[in-house]
Amino acid sequence: MEPVKPQADIVPLAVARRNPAGRALRKWLASAMSHVLPPLVTLLFLLIFWEIVCSSPTASVPPPSRVVSETWELIVHPFYVGQGVDQGLFWHIFASLKRVALGYCLAAFAGIALGALVGQSEWAMRGLDPIFQILRTVPPLAWLPLSLAAFKDGNPSAIFVIFITAIWPIIINTAVGIRNIPQDYQNVAKVLRLNQLEYFGKIMIPAAAPYIFTGLRIGIGLSWLAIVAAEMLIGGVGIGFFIWDAWNSSRISDIILALIYVGIVGYLLDRLIAFIAKVITRNTASA
Repeated sequence: MEPVKPQADIVPLAVARRNPAGRALRKWLASAMSHVLPPLVTLLFLLIFWEIVCSSPTASVPPPSRVVSETWELIVHPFYVGQGVDQGLFWHIFASLKRVALGYCLAAFAGIALGALVGQSEWAMRGLDPIFQILRTVPPLAWLPLSLAAFKDGNPSAIFVIFITAIWPIIINTAVGIRNIPQDYQNVAKVLRLNQLEYFGKIMIPAAAPYIFTGLRIGIGLSWLAIVAAEMLIGGVGIGFFIWDAWNSSRISDIILALIYVGIVGYLLDRLIAFIAKVITRNTASA
């Protein structure tokens, strides 16, 4: 009887099964498909439905195929540089992001400081919280005429609108986080005899970080919403003004393309703050 020869593919298969890198890759691919495939399928159905509903010549909203054809130059030339407000979409979005970044950073610093004050001091809570609750109900664009009167210029006025829009959720969530610090943490600070600055940096901020980043995520979303609306009124280079100018020129396809970009940028901003929160809080902040 001849000896049975081992099959050539059995050993590599056994090695692959024992390979941790291979298992990790398969696990990553499965996870990626489970997260990417459902939204892609949903998006495909939405595009098909949109195409069917708006394919009529009398439809007031163009179908996706027409949007792509009419905005192709904007899509393939986002870095176009022209005269005045005649710029590519990248530069309009970049101008809006610069305003958001400045106003949002100012709101983050001021909001965390005021939230810590309100959360730690009972007197500050009684004195400031009613005022904050009243001011936060004022619509963002209602501040624009006042800011234009104060700054005499559209750019700082838009930054102020961003600041006044983003600061309230940051203050409120920071204050709630400070008030929910466990008593054990405060007892440890007393045992270690930490001064106010050390307590703020080593106990207060780390313990309240999940609440703080919740406010920061809400604030960045509101900032992006507010800047688009504010730029429609102040003019100049910016995605909000681009949308308003496209409406005045009856370029509906340009508006739809700009709205898609606005949504994508807003989503990426939220994911950025969520990622920073996960890194700093070591996954204790909500994703």
